[in-house]
Amino acid sequence: MKKVKEIFRMGLWEDNPVFGQILGICSALAVTNLMLNSLIMGLGLIFVTALSSFTISLIRSFTPKHIRMMVQVLIISAYVIIVDIFLKAYYPDMSKALGPYVGLIITNCIIMGRAEAFAQKNTPFISLIDGVASGLGYTMVLLMISFVRELLGFGTLFGYTIFSENFTPWTIMVMPPAAFFLLAMIIWGANIFLNKKEKRKEVSKA
Repeated sequence: MKKVKEIFRMGLWEDNPVFGQILGICSALAVTNLMLNSLIMGLGLIFVTALSSFTISLIRSFTPKHIRMMVQVLIISAYVIIVDIFLKAYYPDMSKALGPYVGLIITNCIIMGRAEAFAQKNTPFISLIDGVASGLGYTMVLLMISFVRELLGFGTLFGYTIFSENFTPWTIMVMPPAAFFLLAMIIWGANIFLNKKEKRKEVSKA
């Protein structure tokens, strides 16, 4: 139980894949104009990261080293295809809104990074938890960015009107540069906090 808590703490905060490892930036910039888009993208990545890490860990003892990367990509691709087919079948509008970025989950460095750094060295259950934690950390950052962009750019949250009709939308917020600047601010703020926390630990040890 202690190890599970540690994995979630690292995935959500200290080793967050976006502001901790600077991974998954493309989709973080591309799909964060609306919170619903960000949530669906995040859930898709959680599904793929968790199950691919679980599967890779499950067969790690039987996978020859010289084809390990190819096997990992094949497994990840299979889960991404499941997500893509599910969205096209049940949520076609969302599938169109996310466009090619669902398919690009295959090349997301977060998934390959967890597969190589964690799933290859740990048990299937712990790898599954790590995949969920990393996916949640990624989703959290996406929702933080999309919260600001949708609220100020459209005056809504998850499509529900928040501001009155007199509200003047911030056009910059619906444009890609807004995501870039907001992401930079989140990374900056998180690193300041983490550095201060690390310094406090060093002082307490001294």
